[in-house]
Amino acid sequence: MPRASGPLAEALSRRTVVLDGGLSNQLADQGCDLSGGLWTGRVLAEAPGQVEAAHTAYARAGAEVLITASYQVGYGAFAARGHGRAETTALLHRSVALAARAAEAADHEVWVAASVGPYGAVLADGSEYRGRYGLTVRELAAFHRPRIEALLAAGPDLLAVETVPDAAEAEALVTVLAETGAPAWIAYTVAAGRTRAGDPLAGAFALAAASPQVIATGVNCCDPQDVLPSLEAAASVTDLPLLAYPNDGSVWDAATGTWDRPADPAPWPTAAWQRAGARLLGGCCRIGPARITGLAAEVGSAEPE
Repeated sequence: MPRASGPLAEALSRRTVVLDGGLSNQLADQGCDLSGGLWTGRVLAEAPGQVEAAHTAYARAGAEVLITASYQVGYGAFAARGHGRAETTALLHRSVALAARAAEAADHEVWVAASVGPYGAVLADGSEYRGRYGLTVRELAAFHRPRIEALLAAGPDLLAVETVPDAAEAEALVTVLAETGAPAWIAYTVAAGRTRAGDPLAGAFALAAASPQVIATGVNCCDPQDVLPSLEAAASVTDLPLLAYPNDGSVWDAATGTWDRPADPAPWPTAAWQRAGARLLGGCCRIGPARITGLAAEVGSAEPE
């Protein structure tokens, strides 16, 4: 069937849409090797069939949006590991094509969102959870521009601008989005009522919402307990549909390359998130297909008036 019957923004005006879960954990569960600093990008380069299989698992679980495996694909990072510019562009195109194939094989409509990860992701040192890279807005825009252009050339339905740690990087991304005119969502990674870099949330969300290209804004890759106050902060400055795809509450230890799991994972008050304005709901790191199946059932039974 066709990937989707219309723009995602139109669907969000009518109902809540279910996102997929964490790509990295699903690839690991499939037996893939994510070591070496390129993370899911390594599997994209070496075993693309596994990436398509992961997307398919989420579509079968009920996901209506598949996020591509381009999060950590950057020209500089891949060049340092022997990948030429043309090869990296081909990998960005491949990431969209693999998600599109899984979407087209699904028994329900599925949108493809091309992942645009933050600058810190390509450093593979946990910088996306800190921000403040020491780069100017112009330098950050120059980093993101060729990746975004390459992804758009492959024909996704929209861009998933995700795990943004600070307002400066969001400003750079909004600049590039304005040049392309492409629809996108912007999701910040947050903690304790601020962006990871310490920016006030209301201002960060206002910056994102001011872009005509942004169809939704919210949070991802955060503790579930941070979701509701973040959505409330977003709702105070915008009427845009909101989004949330947290992880399971684990904390990433960049030094050891492992997740520190919470002793008592926080519940997901899905209905409260929807009442706060969330219209895109899914999972990030360590959230797999089984949780997405459950989330789809929760969303269907808790659709707000």
